[in-house]
Amino acid sequence: MSGHSKWHSIKHKKGAADAKRGQMFSKLSRAIIVAAREGGGNPDANIALANAIEKAKSYSMPKDNIERAIKRGTGEGSGDVFEKIVYEGYGANGVAIMVDVMTDNRNRTASDIRRIFSRTGGSLGTSGSVAWMFEKKGNIIVNKDKGVDEDTLLETALEAGAEDMSSEDDHWEIVTDAESFRGVVDALKEAGFEPVSAEVTMMPQNTVKLDKDTAKKVLRLVDALEDYEDVQEVYANFDIPDEILQELSEE
Repeated sequence: MSGHSKWHSIKHKKGAADAKRGQMFSKLSRAIIVAAREGGGNPDANIALANAIEKAKSYSMPKDNIERAIKRGTGEGSGDVFEKIVYEGYGANGVAIMVDVMTDNRNRTASDIRRIFSRTGGSLGTSGSVAWMFEKKGNIIVNKDKGVDEDTLLETALEAGAEDMSSEDDHWEIVTDAESFRGVVDALKEAGFEPVSAEVTMMPQNTVKLDKDTAKKVLRLVDALEDYEDVQEVYANFDIPDEILQELSEE
């Protein structure tokens, strides 16, 4: 799954760039608002909120923005009411795609998501059509900065409950189950490791390897979905060889 892992890292860098324009902050705020509305404003008692805050911090979202979003979620602020929806569908070569959405207008969003799938060569499926191919996992990325010892990082992560750690070009990727995610993140920080990305995500159980032409089609669909304002996350079960992914990221 190295090709899929590298795409995940590229996604985070793209998200960091979006944050500078405010686009990512808007999406992160929605996640915090909904989590606070559904489970209360105390992250110590609301795991979904704690995870949303952790992700927001990994994108350097200002503390004031986070606190404002929590207040909106608990009814202390004004604003639109968002609901969570998951869309499922397929891209080229049968690649499974899940789309997490938070919207204040279900009908508008449903129409727009269907249009995005259709115009980029994909097809929208029914509820449950691809969800079974994914597992909820914690995903933590730590850069290979000077002074970071791999053995100590691995030992710290495993002792805190991590399932696995893999080495990529410029970072390590740590995978946890959803329940252990918070504990692993806290343990890493206490040991002096500062993740550049930490989030609960949906990881594919199996992947579909793509050639360059098919990868272009799939990434065009994924990019169009991610650029849509109401979309929070896009998950897909493709595996693009590193050399192809590198070529496409430079085009």
